[in-house]
This record gives sequence, structure tokens and C-alpha cells, in this order.
Amino acid sequence: MRRSAALLLTREAPEGPEIYLVERAPQLRFFGGYWAFPGGVVDPVDLREGEQGLEAALERCALRELFEETGVLPEPLTRAIPVAERRALRDSLLAPGSEAEAWRPYADAVEEARRQLRHVTTITTPEFAPLRHTTPFLHLELPGGQEPTILPGELVDGRFWTLDELFSSWRTGELPVVPPALFLLELLRGAELEAFFERARRAGEAIDQGQLHRAYFVPGILTAPLRTPTLPPATTTNTVLVGEERVHVVDPATPEPSEQARLFETLDRWRAEGRRLESVLLTHHHADHVGAVRATAERYGLAVLAHVETLRRLDLSGLVTRAIVDGECLPLGRSPDGREGWELRARHTPGHAAGHLVFIDSRYRCAVVGDLVSTLSTIVIDPPEGHMRTYVESLRAILDEDVGVLIPAHGPAKREGRAVLEYHLARRAQREEKLLGALTAGPGSLDSLLPVVYDDAPEEVLPYARRSLLAGLQKLVEDGHARELEGARWARTTT
Repeated sequence: MRRSAALLLTREAPEGPEIYLVERAPQLRFFGGYWAFPGGVVDPVDLREGEQGLEAALERCALRELFEETGVLPEPLTRAIPVAERRALRDSLLAPGSEAEAWRPYADAVEEARRQLRHVTTITTPEFAPLRHTTPFLHLELPGGQEPTILPGELVDGRFWTLDELFSSWRTGELPVVPPALFLLELLRGAELEAFFERARRAGEAIDQGQLHRAYFVPGILTAPLRTPTLPPATTTNTVLVGEERVHVVDPATPEPSEQARLFETLDRWRAEGRRLESVLLTHHHADHVGAVRATAERYGLAVLAHVETLRRLDLSGLVTRAIVDGECLPLGRSPDGREGWELRARHTPGHAAGHLVFIDSRYRCAVVGDLVSTLSTIVIDPPEGHMRTYVESLRAILDEDVGVLIPAHGPAKREGRAVLEYHLARRAQREEKLLGALTAGPGSLDSLLPVVYDDAPEEVLPYARRSLLAGLQKLVEDGHARELEGARWARTTT
């Protein structure tokens, strides 16, 4: 968990408040390529010896990051830092590998400037992310006579947006906005600032009390990480709610009653608002994907839709079920930008599980991929049902779909879905080359090959890696590059 701060910089305009967002460079690990509020993580220069808590340090952090990223200074700091020195100071703070000590001489002015900040709410990243932040969001009105500027580096652009302009671009899929910023800007729409602060306070408290985060990486598709008994390093499985007029619940996975209650609170509220709950959709049958299937289907009177191989592996007695075939399209109603004919198409992607499905929406090309890939680790291929060659073919099939945002069952969504798929194909190819190299040195068993082929794997995942190693050996045999010997040993062929 990292402590960071973000700042809502606004200015008044004839059409209402405008909000300043910065575009993060695509290569950044945390929300690369997204538009966000200026902000960053606490630096030692923001801390004060003997100070209890981090509230003040986070406010100092917000002011420092605002200057680094936009050049904007509240009035006390404009007196302390002459105009002629500001560019050199920004360059010093932004230089690769530099520390923020150049900011320390202005500590007194920072303390005075803190009084101009107003706390909006605090949000903690949901549990699907390997890198999580607890972030207070603070507000500042743009000081008179100043205009934000962006210096190339971690940021590539920045501008003020009207809320109508911003949400119009978001709904068409043209403007990727980080989910917490999108959440707060929704609360700002149609509200005076005082009303917004109250809305944001109540909304933050609701999330603290268990309400689902508004984790929208794509318009109309909500990602809800809920705790499940899954494999490390994951601790949650993403339930994905697809649609606005007609909602499909993909992988209601958690068996925990308290986590199910969080999901049902959102679904109850949506149904009361007039949304139509259509079905429960399953990517596959594994236990960390189906823990709330019966509870969800019974509570809302929904049919369970899945591949026939998934349905025959589950006890769904008493529920309405229907098999989905490869290529089948499920209606979603109108897309968030008002287009008719929005659909969710199923693709059969076996390899991890015989009945595995991926769902791709027709408007934004978002792929809900279940366990086809993870953004936390590689996927276990566990024979006899797990089949490596089939799995690689499934990866290539979805790569051919030219997907956009990719939402896995484990880990955060990724904007560049093709890059994620290409990465996992490359990882499998590298692992296969490593296995071939080990067999070239001489025949081996699973136990002797495992520490060689998976020498980079943490010890706690080696039992799962062992199953994927077996799947890799079976693929080499099928491809003619290896043969199985007596005594559960394998050797490389002469070809």
C-alpha cells in the first residue's frame, strides 16, 4: 500500500466549473495512457519530524506534485518562488533519479499554502491491483493569472475540460479516464462545489462501508474484485457487470456472504433504478469463479449461461441453464453513447478449462477474458483438462479479435489488451525454449526439470508451476520435439 495525493484543480467558466486533467505517459506502470488528476506519492521532503499521521504530509505532497506536473502555485508559494526560478526548479524536481530536496527551502510557504486546500474524499485502490494506493483527493481553485503547463516526461498532455465535453468523449471510448477521477467527476456534474463536497464525502463513506468501487475502465462495464479462495498471488476474482439497460453478471465468484452482500447492494440499486438484470454468465467452472452463482441466480431469477462443458461440470440443479455456443451474441440494449445494437459476443477459448469462454463487447472491443490471462501472473495449465497447445491457440484466437481494454478474472484491467495477449504468448514461448534447453542437456523428470525451467518462480507457486511444466512437456511430445521415457522421464528428440 502506497500513500499518495491527487488534486482537483478547477476554474470557473460560463458553462460551469472546468476540471484540469493530465494525460499519463503510456509506459507508466500505474494507469499508463489514462487521463487523471495531478498527483503522486509522498516523498521524504513532505514529512516533518515528530508529526503524527500523514494528513499534512499528503497535503504537502499534493502541492509539490501540482507544481512539478503543471507549474501551478497557490499564492503563498508565488511569493516565495520568483518567476525566473520556477522553470529551473521544475526541471530539478522532474529530473530522472532526482530527489525532491530542492523543494525543502519553501517549507514555510507550503505550510501557508496548505490552508487553501479542501479535502474532498479518500479512496483506496480495490484489491485487484498489485500496486495499491490510499489517496486523499483535495481541491484547489486555479490561482488568478496562472495557466497550467506540461513538461514532457511522465506526462504527455494536460488541459481543462468541461464536464459535458469530458463525459461525451468518455462515453464514445475516446478518452480513457482513471476510475476514481471518473467517479468524482460524476458527482460534480450538475452540482455547486459545496454540494459536490457533501456528495463526495457521503460516497467515500459508502465505499469505506463496503459499497463496490465505481471501477469503470470501459463505459458501461463495471469491474468488481471480490474475495475468493483463489491461487496466489491473487486474492480476489473479478465479477464483471456488463451493460447499462440490460445487465449480464459475469462470474459471480465469491462464496463469502459479506462479499456477496456488496455485489447484491449494487445489483439491488440498479434494479430499483430500472436496469434489467439479464443473466449470469460464466467464463468457466473453476471454484474461484462460481461461489455466488446459485445465490445470484436465485435472488434475481436469472438463468445461468455457460458453455456446455462448464454446465455439465457444475451442480446447478433447480436453476434455469442454457448452453452458449462459440460466436453467440447476447443483447445489451443501447451502448452508453446511445448506439443501438450493443452486444456481447462469446468466444470458446479452451486450454485452461474445456468450457472456457471469453466475452467481447461490440462497441468498445472490451474483452472479459476470465482465466485466459491474468495481469498478476501467468495462468496455470493443469492436465488432463488443461492443454497447453489448445491454450496457446486460444490466446492467438483472441489476439486476432483486435481487442481494446482487457479485463481478466485476476488483476486490474489493462487498456492495451493486444499487448497483454502478446506478452503471454511470448512468455509461453520463452518457457518452452527454456524447457527445450533443459532437455537438450539430457533426459529429466518433472522434479529435476522444475527448478531449471521455473528458476524464476517463487517457491510458493512451484506446485502450480509443476502442473504447467507437465502441460509443456505434453505439448513438446505432441509437436515431435520430445518423447516420454519409462519412469515418468522425458528426453528431447533428434529432430
